[in-house]
Amino acid sequence: MIENSPIWVVSDVDGTLMDHSYDLTPAKETIKTLKELSVPVILCTSKTASEVKVIRKELELIDPYIVENGAAIYGESIKNKKFNIILGEKYEVLEEILNFISKDISYNLIPLNNLSDQEATELTGLKGNSLTLMRDRHWSMPFLNPPDFLEEKIQNCCKRFKVEILRGNRMSHLLSINSDKGKAINELKKYSNNPNTKIIGLGDSPNDFPLLINSDFKIVIPGINGPNLSLLNKLKNYEYTLADRPNGHGWKCEITKLINLLNLNR
Repeated sequence: MIENSPIWVVSDVDGTLMDHSYDLTPAKETIKTLKELSVPVILCTSKTASEVKVIRKELELIDPYIVENGAAIYGESIKNKKFNIILGEKYEVLEEILNFISKDISYNLIPLNNLSDQEATELTGLKGNSLTLMRDRHWSMPFLNPPDFLEEKIQNCCKRFKVEILRGNRMSHLLSINSDKGKAINELKKYSNNPNTKIIGLGDSPNDFPLLINSDFKIVIPGINGPNLSLLNKLKNYEYTLADRPNGHGWKCEITKLINLLNLNR
């Protein structure tokens, strides 16, 4: 379906499509409408493929999906066959690089997968099998946000190791320079032979910046306490829309407005 669609909805998940209690309810009816209009909904998230499969099943989505902050793309619909596109570096390689950076800056950067179950639950709200799915990571390295004063040192290390670090609301993500959400969108366009499709992009945190700047319609979704100011600062030279409601409620409202604006339901 994405091969022929003139418009795609490409959406972050945590804090955007749903709140941090993982409630998908507000967006479900709108996603059903998009499916009826043959508009693909492509999840583009820091989550693992294992986690996204569960969400796609709940939402009854069949469109391709982008995981681990753009490090991998999976799908089942293009050309009627399963496919995967790997843009990221292997987890084990990134783990080694994170250890090198920790030594260089004299600060222990702690991978998310190294947390105890209790610590991981306190950070993410996930429990039991959901923690197992979260840890099934292959192409990116999430770790606890370091103090702001180390930012310059860390970025200098990234240049040396040819990686980049994207900071989210709850954790940072170490990635190959060849992978981010924006690069993944463009790679999916190329693979589907649909370079002119318009992108409705939705995100809530700085790691969504590559997604948003590669979108034709940029929508920032605020949290309960307002929008992420770091993301707004990054977007200051771009046109974007700031939703007036948080999380999935804002997602629903802004998508509904665009459906009407673009006459998708005619």
